[in-house]
Amino acid sequence: MKTFQYFPIITLLALLTSCRNSSNELPYLGNTTIVDGKSVYHTVGNIDHYNQDSVHMTNQDFKDVIYVADFFFTSCPSICPRVTKEMLRIYDAVNDLPDVKLVSFTIDPVRDTPHRLKLYADNIGADPSKWYFLTGDKDGTFALADTYFVTAYEDPDSPGGFDHSGKIILVDKEGHVRSYSEGTEPQSTPKIIEDIRKLDASYKK
Repeated sequence: MKTFQYFPIITLLALLTSCRNSSNELPYLGNTTIVDGKSVYHTVGNIDHYNQDSVHMTNQDFKDVIYVADFFFTSCPSICPRVTKEMLRIYDAVNDLPDVKLVSFTIDPVRDTPHRLKLYADNIGADPSKWYFLTGDKDGTFALADTYFVTAYEDPDSPGGFDHSGKIILVDKEGHVRSYSEGTEPQSTPKIIEDIRKLDASYKK
């Protein structure tokens, strides 16, 4: 993978460590600023996409849910099938949590129309009310991926024409990034499932 100017993974790991507190709460990933004595945490960017049922979705649709997100494309010949397999593991593990959703953003909107995403979602057995497959402006999606600390960009030398990381990101109801796993490393999936349940429980206290 070529060097890319987006958020360095080393910096992300450093922030993860620095944002942990003495309690058992999940950290807030990304830059934190202090405004009027209060911590203001990093939030994900603007969602302006259509799901597999051609329904327009924005950040407002996620303000009352916790969700896990990944960036993929349906014709990906490299890491996407492995990442989707781990998303399916998460999907099965959190089916009993109504406030938890899954979101997969395509980085190939030209080919991944809502109809094609619908076929893909149906093929893997994803409930459209639980797992959203979103398509939108390509450059806008690349910029959005950056706010999730995910590398995604067009590259004619990469398999399928796109270079991207396989991270799976956990986002809370306020749009803060709270945890992540490597979708290409199955051994990291149980930890993010544990984090999802921990975060969901924190809203019920």
